[in-house]
Amino acid sequence: MRYLIRKTAVVSFIFLTCFAASCSRQSANEVSNKPLATPQVVANRPKIIAFGDSLTAGFGLSEKESYPYLLQEKLKADGYDFEVINAGVSGDTSLGGLERADWVFEQDNAKIVILELGANDLLRGIPVAQMKKNLDQIIRKAKAKNLRILLCGMLAPPSMGSDYQQQFTVAFPDLATEHKAEFLPFLLENVALKKELNQADGIHPNAEGEKIMTENVYRALKPMLAK
Repeated sequence: MRYLIRKTAVVSFIFLTCFAASCSRQSANEVSNKPLATPQVVANRPKIIAFGDSLTAGFGLSEKESYPYLLQEKLKADGYDFEVINAGVSGDTSLGGLERADWVFEQDNAKIVILELGANDLLRGIPVAQMKKNLDQIIRKAKAKNLRILLCGMLAPPSMGSDYQQQFTVAFPDLATEHKAEFLPFLLENVALKKELNQADGIHPNAEGEKIMTENVYRALKPMLAK
C-alpha cells in the first residue's frame, strides 16, 4: 500500500491540481454533457456496467473512442461474450452516482460494475466521510443485485491538507478491502501528465490515451471474467 501511494502520488497530485484549476471552465460543459450512445442492448448477453463520470463517459471523444467501447472490442477479440454498457455521466459526483444507481443496475443479466467516481467530490471539497458513505452505498446496491465490483481509486493532492489527503487516499482501498472488491489504484496510469495522450485541457485522455486507459481497466477486469 505504501509503495503504491509513493508510486502514484506525484502523478496524482499534478493531475488533480490541473483538474481543479480548470474546474470552473469545464463544469458547465460537463454538467450538460450527456452519456455517449451505446450499442443496442441485448438482454440475453451478460453485461458489464461502466459506471462513472467524464472519464467513463468519454468526454470530448466520439463513441468509438471511449473506453467502454474499446473495452467491448477487446472482450470480443478475446472471445468473451460480454456487453459493455457506458453508464458514465460527465460531472457526476458520488452522490449523483448513488441517485441513479438503482435504475442503472437494473440492466438485464448484468454481472460486473466498473465503479469510477470520486474525482469530482475532491474538486468540490466534499467531506471524505460523505463520499465514502456514498460509494459504500453504491457498492451495497451493486452487491444486492449480485454484481461483482471493480473499484477505481483516486488520490488527493497535498494542497487539500494532510488530513483530507490521507482520508481520501485510503478511502478507496479501504472500501475495496471491506467489500472484497477488485481494485484498480489509478485509472490514468501511464496517461496522466503526458501531453501527447491528453486533450487540450490536459485532463481527459485523447483517443490514444483512451487506449492505454482501456488496457489499465482490462488488466484489472480480466481475472474477473470467465469464458
